[in-house]
Amino acid sequence: MYTIGVDVGGTYTDLVATDASGRTIFAKSPSTPADQSIGVMTGLEELARRLNTTRAEMLAATDRLVHGTTVATNALLERKGAKVALLTTEGHRDVIEMREGLKPDRYDLRSPPPEPLVPRELRFGVRERLKANGEVLIALDQPSLDEAIAGIRKSGATSVAICFLHSYLNPVHELAVVERLARELPDVSVSRSSDVLPQIKEYERVSTTIVNAYVEPIVRRYLTNLERRLKEAGLKGSLFVILSHGGMAPVEEASRLAAGTVLSGPAGGMSGGRRCAELLGIPDLVPFDMGGTSTDISLISDGQASLSADGLLAGQRIALRSLDIASIAAGGGSIASVDGSRTLRVGPESAGSIPGPACYGNGGQAAAVTDANVVLGYLDAAAFMGGQRPLDRAASEAAVDRVAAAMELSRVEAAAGIYRMINLNMADGIRLMTLRRGVDPRKFALLSFGGAAGLHAAEVARELEIKRIIVPTVASVLSAWGMLTSDLRYEMSRTHYGKAARISAGEVRELFAELEQSATGRLRSWFNGLLSIERSAEMRYGEQIFEIDVSLDGLDWNAPDLVDRIEQRFHRKHEELYTYASPGQEVVFVNARVAAVGAVAPNDQNTRPAASASACVPRGKRQAFFGGWREVPVYALDALQPGHSLTGPAIIEAETTTVLVDTGDRVSVNALGWLDITLR
Repeated sequence: MYTIGVDVGGTYTDLVATDASGRTIFAKSPSTPADQSIGVMTGLEELARRLNTTRAEMLAATDRLVHGTTVATNALLERKGAKVALLTTEGHRDVIEMREGLKPDRYDLRSPPPEPLVPRELRFGVRERLKANGEVLIALDQPSLDEAIAGIRKSGATSVAICFLHSYLNPVHELAVVERLARELPDVSVSRSSDVLPQIKEYERVSTTIVNAYVEPIVRRYLTNLERRLKEAGLKGSLFVILSHGGMAPVEEASRLAAGTVLSGPAGGMSGGRRCAELLGIPDLVPFDMGGTSTDISLISDGQASLSADGLLAGQRIALRSLDIASIAAGGGSIASVDGSRTLRVGPESAGSIPGPACYGNGGQAAAVTDANVVLGYLDAAAFMGGQRPLDRAASEAAVDRVAAAMELSRVEAAAGIYRMINLNMADGIRLMTLRRGVDPRKFALLSFGGAAGLHAAEVARELEIKRIIVPTVASVLSAWGMLTSDLRYEMSRTHYGKAARISAGEVRELFAELEQSATGRLRSWFNGLLSIERSAEMRYGEQIFEIDVSLDGLDWNAPDLVDRIEQRFHRKHEELYTYASPGQEVVFVNARVAAVGAVAPNDQNTRPAASASACVPRGKRQAFFGGWREVPVYALDALQPGHSLTGPAIIEAETTTVLVDTGDRVSVNALGWLDITLR
């Protein structure tokens, strides 16, 4: 039986299949933004060919297909989601515009307010009110609701977000509205806040619910159609979708909580990064994923990836828990341009997959990072994608020449400038994840993956004084590979806010027991294997307005001083984050969180026997620019065996990725066949 991972990127769709023995086969196909399922099905055809079988036979022998999708991400970035109406408590329809009263840049007096996903004329106030303790103060007013439903019907909205004040404590009014909408507007999608994010803080709750309503119809339609096409093509196993928190869920759950798929693809890379840390015994890694349109950067410390509820995408607040990943507009398709002052810029505009860089031959005229790599000799134009998609070197040279002319530089100087600029941009992205959070990147190794990362990893690491780089053999498809190491996961949260009195040990036990029962019950409907429970709490000091997430795993839940132990963990976490703690201050327990996790055993990479000889032989040489033109040896990644070593300058090539080794950098091949690079 196979397990298959599929990751849809901006330029390519990556596919990985593993069998019970751990054998790994991967393939790539061009992404099809208009309908991602076309690229997925084409990629599965290619994957089957590499397995020497038909697509129908491969899918019939597939136990699990795990998918990372950018449908929700693209809908938000391109503002192409559903037409959403908002039903909220009378007098509160402008919360989505008032937000938290803060601007991204508070000193920019000219910054325009963010454009809400729901215009004011589609926001309807309904007369109802709950007290802060969840008791009904004003019953749901039916005439007011009738008027709002009539307005929704007239507006042509295709999706409705419902968010009433304090409904996280008592969803009675939201449930009543859902019933009315189901009867009177049966074709309209409905998202209610007490289901999407049942916790305190009105702006976070209404914004997340609106995002869910905005992307849910599109995500549901895509996943339902993909599942149907896969079944028709012969899939006998289950289709799962990676969510932003790194766990996977079946199609129905991913569709219901569509806002939880906005980091679906990058989350697969983080799962793969954690698995790499385990296999290598390296607890501290900076996963560096450079693809065609963007670079995703994250952090694995002590073998763990951090989760955050502070998500923001396209200016929209998404308060669901997600892996802490920074995405920057830097990739192989990033376009180089020159402004009126002859200043070079690289990105954020991207050539994407269509038309792509000039060398793709699809009509692109602008010079992209990939074109610079061709001009500098780093990429073999004839061998790109294993020779299946040769690049047009002349088109790259012409595109770079236009940049060179605008800057009055030579072709090589312009290409080297593009290469240098994109590396600095990506190094700055890593600084955001490390130095600005008080983490010294020099203590970490750089995990290089994504199709383009190997061309830039050494210079990015050198900029940050990182001394070690790991390049897996599955580097170009590691996000798809990482999806096969992901567990099933279902998260629940509940607010328990009591400012006046300290929470008791009995309340803590009862609260978490209820959440665990609900979470395990939901997960059991998908999975009958071994389950584990992760517990955490969001807490703060009494005068603070923002909470921090504190892990409660490993506590003795029967201890009489349970609350004291929870507060001690909070103090320690606060000191780790902000260098100080205040044990004498009041600690407020705000949100309880539980994750039920269904462990899925990954098919690990098999170790290989050590090479009989310590030296490795290049398959050829070519001219490349390493500070000057040099004839450098070119090695085939597939031919390198454990125990092999080499010293740069060198180029290591595989079908779907290329790794640059600069002068004096040393490469050794570990037992997995992966590259372990030590910088000079």
